[in-house]
Amino acid sequence: MTGRAHIDHPFRFDANGRTAVTSTPEHIQDLVEVTLLTSPGERVNRPEFGAGLAALIFEPNSRTLADSAEFFVRTNLERWLRDIIEIESLSVVSEDAILTVNLAYTINGTGERIEQSVVRR
Repeated sequence: MTGRAHIDHPFRFDANGRTAVTSTPEHIQDLVEVTLLTSPGERVNRPEFGAGLAALIFEPNSRTLADSAEFFVRTNLERWLRDIIEIESLSVVSEDAILTVNLAYTINGTGERIEQSVVRR
């Protein structure tokens, strides 16, 4: 996967008016974010896809919410991206109306370590 150019997400045009592309590590970060923020049932041909993190911010804030979100995040990342990444650490913090997922993973094949946070307000 290294060295390839991938279509950037969200889709946009670059300064030359061409389809914007991104590197493999940035593409994988996009895949992680899409997996976390997509709600189950949102994709027509894959109704079980997605952790539904965006919907959880409307739930009452508690440690139980953070624990549930961590379970959904881990389960979905391992299900949909296990061929691409290996999770090293994962934590979900729920404060006020902000839900933060802190994730560290290794890209399979290259061994590159990525730390990524996804914040939903």
